[in-house]
Amino acid sequence: MFNLIHSTTSRRAAGILIGFTFFSPAIAQSGADDGTARPWTFAGYGSLGVVHSSEAAADFSANVINPGSAGHSKSTSYDVDSRLAGQINYTLDADWSAVVQVVSERNLDHDFSPAIEWANVKYRVTPELAVRLGRIALPIFLIGDYRKASYALPWVRPPIEVYSALPISNSDGIDLSYRWRAGAGAVNNITQLSFGRTSLPISQTAHARARQLTGLSNTTTAGALTVRASVMTTTLTVDIAKPLFDAFRQFGPGGAALADQYDVANKRTSVGAIGFNYDPGNWFLMGEVGRMNARSFLGDKTVSYLSGGYRWGSVTPYLTYSNAKSNQATRDPGLPLTGLPPQLAPVVNVLNSQLNGLLSKISVQSTVSAGVRWDFSRDRSLKLQYDRLSPRNGSSGTLINVQPDFQSGHPIHAVSAMLDFVF
Repeated sequence: MFNLIHSTTSRRAAGILIGFTFFSPAIAQSGADDGTARPWTFAGYGSLGVVHSSEAAADFSANVINPGSAGHSKSTSYDVDSRLAGQINYTLDADWSAVVQVVSERNLDHDFSPAIEWANVKYRVTPELAVRLGRIALPIFLIGDYRKASYALPWVRPPIEVYSALPISNSDGIDLSYRWRAGAGAVNNITQLSFGRTSLPISQTAHARARQLTGLSNTTTAGALTVRASVMTTTLTVDIAKPLFDAFRQFGPGGAALADQYDVANKRTSVGAIGFNYDPGNWFLMGEVGRMNARSFLGDKTVSYLSGGYRWGSVTPYLTYSNAKSNQATRDPGLPLTGLPPQLAPVVNVLNSQLNGLLSKISVQSTVSAGVRWDFSRDRSLKLQYDRLSPRNGSSGTLINVQPDFQSGHPIHAVSAMLDFVF
């Protein structure tokens, strides 16, 4: 179900992933010499990647929270996808367990300081019902639970139009999961309900905060087919543009209306997605479509991708098409300049320009990707991938560190190589 090199590897990885011990086959055999189970197990995964981008006026990035620097900063960069993770699992008995996962990857401070990705305690109430408390993976998108474990993915990275639309991957709170069957037991389901919050510093003075983060997902598996449907809603505050909107509010009702429309201050943000993966063994086809509405300058976007590949022994070539479109205007006339005192017109013109600079970052982009994965040993793989990104309609797409001379509407070429491993 998770598109590794062949169906048996896929099923092994799937089972280990769901059990939160997906990093090494040794975990499944982690008993003492006398055959008793060890309560503590350790495993990890890593990716060593390099990316070259043809765009000199912006940087290629897979996630704005983990910004890469391929393009304007450096034509070739090692920090876009590289990461290292370790995980400790503790099993008290059949009902109680705990997990802590730490990930080191490029962050907003432009270093690789380790961060806690997961840290939760799990209690199995019944064989079907379990509850977790702590830092938990968000049950959103098809591969949301393991999006950072590149070894479990067929590609170098998840399709960026879809997965950069929701850059956060966990929340602090509680979730319930219930396993049930349908169709005379032939269809397996896992339904998850989560509630929590998360906070992220995005500069020395600005933060992103998601409160009342509520998610519901259902994952259905029937033979080679897996389908996940998920929805999430939260109250979001991102104060990075607060000075701009405070300035707009100084210009009467019109400025206040613009600030209320675009400021991310306690805005109800919603995400919904449905995805499928059909993997009979020799080939796979998977796709997803979702919508994120932040009711602010972060945009209202519809995102999607379709990807397929065929396995020849240890080699898997694949193709992917992904797309992001905006359901709202990516430009706004802003405050009218007519009737303003001459000394204020230049100020308002700057404010309008900065507002449209924010709106231009709403992703309107498509990407065609072609790649190949080679599983050259049991727990290591090498991937090569070419991406042709096409930002359009004045948008800078998923690019970051956009320079004043950036021009939307022309193709951008990125070539990536990745060594993935688990241990």
